[in-house]
Amino acid sequence: MSQEFISDQKLKDIQERCEATTPGPWKSYIEGRDHVAGSDFIMTGTETNRGEDIELSGATKSDHDFIASAKQNIPLLINEIRRLKNAL
Repeated sequence: MSQEFISDQKLKDIQERCEATTPGPWKSYIEGRDHVAGSDFIMTGTETNRGEDIELSGATKSDHDFIASAKQNIPLLINEIRRLKNAL
């Protein structure tokens, strides 16, 4: 199996896609776990500056949690990759 490395351009493309999304933070709300009535959704923005909720069709609870956390995790991962690349 060949190893694939993330180029600087690929990191830039990933960062641009992340930055083009609805402003965060994003938080997953699952009926029965995070609220008592309504559907599962992803809240965007803050309590005082909310964006549109994201509703997913066919997504599992784990899918909701993963997608919501990606908004915060992807920038962290990009920064860590860049830090490690610079350390080399």
